[in-house]
Amino acid sequence: MKIIHITDTHLMPAGETLYGLDPSARLKRVLDDVVQSQADADLVVLTGDLTQDGNPLAYAQLGKLLADLPMPVRLLLGNHDARENFRAAFPAHPVDSHGYIQSMMPVPGSDDCLLFLDSNSAAEIGGRFCPDRAQWLRETLATRPEAALTVFIHHPPVAHGMAHFNNIGMHDSRTLMEILSAHPGGVRHIFFGHIHIPLTGTTRDGIGFTAGRGCTHQFRQDFQNPAPDWIAGVPNYAVITITPEQLSCHGVDTLDAQMIAAATFCAGP
Repeated sequence: MKIIHITDTHLMPAGETLYGLDPSARLKRVLDDVVQSQADADLVVLTGDLTQDGNPLAYAQLGKLLADLPMPVRLLLGNHDARENFRAAFPAHPVDSHGYIQSMMPVPGSDDCLLFLDSNSAAEIGGRFCPDRAQWLRETLATRPEAALTVFIHHPPVAHGMAHFNNIGMHDSRTLMEILSAHPGGVRHIFFGHIHIPLTGTTRDGIGFTAGRGCTHQFRQDFQNPAPDWIAGVPNYAVITITPEQLSCHGVDTLDAQMIAAATFCAGP
């Protein structure tokens, strides 16, 4: 299965800018490349902060940008999103029994499952995984105990190493990680956003994780600075490939890079 991962698009109503950037133009550049270069992808996942402030007009703009994609899309909420406005704009999007934007999807041809989790907490920058969400997760995983999980969420449920986010990360990550760590089928990987910079690692329990780079604005990688610079960076996305043998993730951040030479074919030994 081939999945496109995009995060932190921070869309504004059409024609409006953010920090001097046009989030809609950024996302369109990414989606155009996905259609051109990754048309065989099975799914596109946006891991939250879809909009800058949950504006209904921004969700409408997101719908327009996604409308012509040839593959299905799963959307998650971040701290900048508004659940009610999102659900009004995307009424057919899967939700759990409590109205949280959570669902599980089987990976065709395998016992694997994709898990989409909602860490949005109204009026709070940090994320929460409340008792209702935790109970849904326990009950859902119990239906597929053998499934190896690939997890998507907005807030990182692991240590991220960015001082800016020390007080605004996942406030109850232990609950989520305990549930995932206890799952008999194991966890292949966790993908998230929120921190706007690339990060990859492995927990002591052997769970791998990756943060996507922000699609619109990004942080200077000044890890110990609680107030680092916002920077423009480049439009980007990731390509996740899941096979029975492995999971891989390629970062695509050279959409507008300058060509300096043509590579030659390497025949090998």
